[in-house]
Amino acid sequence: MSLDGRRVAVLAEEAYQELEFWYPVMRLREEGADVVVAAPRAGHAYESFLGYPLLAEKAIDELDPATLDAVVIPGGEAGTRLEDSTAGIDLVRKLSERGAITASISSGGAVLARAGALTGRRATGDDKLAQQFREAGATYAEGQDVVVDGPVITARATDDLPMFFRSIRQALQAK
Repeated sequence: MSLDGRRVAVLAEEAYQELEFWYPVMRLREEGADVVVAAPRAGHAYESFLGYPLLAEKAIDELDPATLDAVVIPGGEAGTRLEDSTAGIDLVRKLSERGAITASISSGGAVLARAGALTGRRATGDDKLAQQFREAGATYAEGQDVVVDGPVITARATDDLPMFFRSIRQALQAK
């Protein structure tokens, strides 16, 4: 089953982790999903940790959460920078409140924690976030590669991308 008709936002910010951003974007598009690259400023080029640019198609605050099936938040420094994005936090909070898929990998989990999407959930991510997850009301699943708890999908690190993507695809197909 393809992902035709599913709409997914992948968030970006400066110093994003290349694989954690591009792997989901390319795989989701390959499966037929309508993927929008969103960042604080539309049309702005954001550089990865290694200097690879991406062009933001939309500003996060231009997105209508009612039209999205999912949001994916990659790691790198982008995850912690997006944690300070009011628009990013608001988008994730609204998607979480309506039960849409909220997925993060590595430091991207900081956005889920700040948005309240982890309350009462099990989650994993960068070990540096364990205390922040607990303070957000989550049970930190130390050592687990990928955790799926309802519509919340979290992954620990870049090595977990294949399982992370399969979990996102399965959740989108079930919608």
